[in-house]
Amino acid sequence: MEHAVRFYQAGAPDVLRYEEVKVGAPGPGEVRVRHKAVGLNYGDTYFRTGYYPQPLPNGMGVEAAGVIEAVGPGVEGFSAGDRVTYTGMLLGAYSTVRVMPAASLIKLPNNIAFETAAAMTMRGLTSAYCLRRICPTLKAGDTILLHAAAGGVGLIVSQWAKLLDLTVIGTVSTDEKAALARAHGCDHVINYAREDFPARVKELTNGLGCAVVYDSVGKDTALKSLDCLKRRGMLVCVGTASGPVPPIDALQLAIKGSLYVTRPALADYIADPAERLALASELFALVGSGGIKIEINQRYALKDAVRAHKDLESRKTTGSSIFVV
Repeated sequence: MEHAVRFYQAGAPDVLRYEEVKVGAPGPGEVRVRHKAVGLNYGDTYFRTGYYPQPLPNGMGVEAAGVIEAVGPGVEGFSAGDRVTYTGMLLGAYSTVRVMPAASLIKLPNNIAFETAAAMTMRGLTSAYCLRRICPTLKAGDTILLHAAAGGVGLIVSQWAKLLDLTVIGTVSTDEKAALARAHGCDHVINYAREDFPARVKELTNGLGCAVVYDSVGKDTALKSLDCLKRRGMLVCVGTASGPVPPIDALQLAIKGSLYVTRPALADYIADPAERLALASELFALVGSGGIKIEINQRYALKDAVRAHKDLESRKTTGSSIFVV
């Protein structure tokens, strides 16, 4: 019998249930995938708590890697035995096997392990659109500020940014995370638990500020992040780990230097199959060559999903976290 993690009401981690499930044959346009590893992302908690409302009951998780077991009618480009990975908004990845639309899949190169793929598909594609699509004017020598620099996205962005010859200032909450951020490319690290990070950023940039701030923390940092930008700089709000971003007064954007603010969603950068393939190909090439290393610092069994979510929300984790199936 196969298993999956499901939830019947929104709430704390304890609403997650590990259950036996029946998985049928794929229908038209669908495939059945046997998972080898499943991604654990902070965004998963938004679905569980109801911050991202979903019909209930439902599965959990949006990212996994595995092997296609069966292909339904009308599927082109995929066959049984193909190695694949995926990420998206269709819940149900916390499972041993699932039936899903073939259009959601990305073929996985042989030189990238399933665990690596599950740890990086969402985080890596997020990093890709942040650096390669949102701010295409970034150039060698520019300075960026990266909040949660020791997190899964942070470690990828910092490594990728160094390959682009950017100067990276990272923020973290502990000395342990500071060491991890430095080891993955951050030129400067600020512990915002005991430092005024806007003042420190201005000091490090000789009063100019940064071209871009990537903020995945949200409520606790977003407004202060505006004070870290140079004239016509951009705040990219990519997450809300501490809570929703407070309202931003448009007039303040003008007063602080004609600033830009965006709240992107990965789904809008991978909706076009051609763009998704382009971003994935660049990501896979950098990881496959060793230019970007993926840190898997936490591994869990699917039956331990409650503990995994508690660890995630208490900020005990660093790098990427996965479920090993």
